[in-house]
Amino acid sequence: MDKYPAINVLSIFAGFRSPKVKFGITPLRFQLPDGQSHRIAQVRQSHAERVGQAMHYHFVVRSTEQRYFHIVFDAGKLTWHLVQEFDPELLFNE
Repeated sequence: MDKYPAINVLSIFAGFRSPKVKFGITPLRFQLPDGQSHRIAQVRQSHAERVGQAMHYHFVVRSTEQRYFHIVFDAGKLTWHLVQEFDPELLFNE
């Protein structure tokens, strides 16, 4: 994950799921290294993958500004990273 910039993320780590908290880890808002802040309106997709000894939790999110981001939580290092910002045309399931 060293090639992707670290970001600050406000998130929920759920003890149980409910209608408002559908994922075990739910990002709510994040801040980029340049100071830009984005509130997450929707988690579009999520999946987990094992990378070595750690789990990486991937999220495709839509911000309240209608921008789309791929962010990752590295459970081994307890850090969040921005993989990319992308255009919504790249979402195949829309």
